[in-house]
Amino acid sequence: MISSIIVCAIYVSAQLLSNIASLQIVSFAGLSFDAGTFIYPITFTLRDLAHKVLGLKGVRVLIITAVVINLFMAVFFWFVSIVPPDRSAGSSELWGKVLAPVWRITIASILSQLVSELTDTEVYRLWVDKITKRFQWMRVLVSNSISVPLDSLCFSFMAFYGTMPIQSVWGIFWANVIIKMIVTVASLPFIYFVKEKNNG
Repeated sequence: MISSIIVCAIYVSAQLLSNIASLQIVSFAGLSFDAGTFIYPITFTLRDLAHKVLGLKGVRVLIITAVVINLFMAVFFWFVSIVPPDRSAGSSELWGKVLAPVWRITIASILSQLVSELTDTEVYRLWVDKITKRFQWMRVLVSNSISVPLDSLCFSFMAFYGTMPIQSVWGIFWANVIIKMIVTVASLPFIYFVKEKNNG
């Protein structure tokens, strides 16, 4: 029970942080990508952990809940950004300019998460049910190897296609895939942090 709460809390927190950071495009190690890429990849492994403690139905509910919370966060940030700041208290429009959602990027990020996380869940389930329950690291690697490129493809083109040269969009895609797969490999040991539960 405690492990379930911890996994779900970290999963949703990582989703929120990655969506906030995705508003900033950064240059790192010669690659250009949204800053959310630094943290978002761990949500795939966290989702695999959630699958172990919640089962298929539970993890689907978790994914949908995270999407709803992310949408609420975006709308709330937008609302706060349009409310006049109290300058006598030292406030300014800077907060709104920084955190007000760029709707195309925000929606692209949330939809990409929904599609890729649900796909990852199904691949994970099929691997466990049809292939083997052994080699837990392998189920994470296989499911992420499908969901990471899918997520990166959906996000890159939904967020940036038509606003920049196609080569740049592909550059963002490949940068996302590379960084996310590096984080995926680094996070593989975490799959052993919780015990498998027999639930559907």
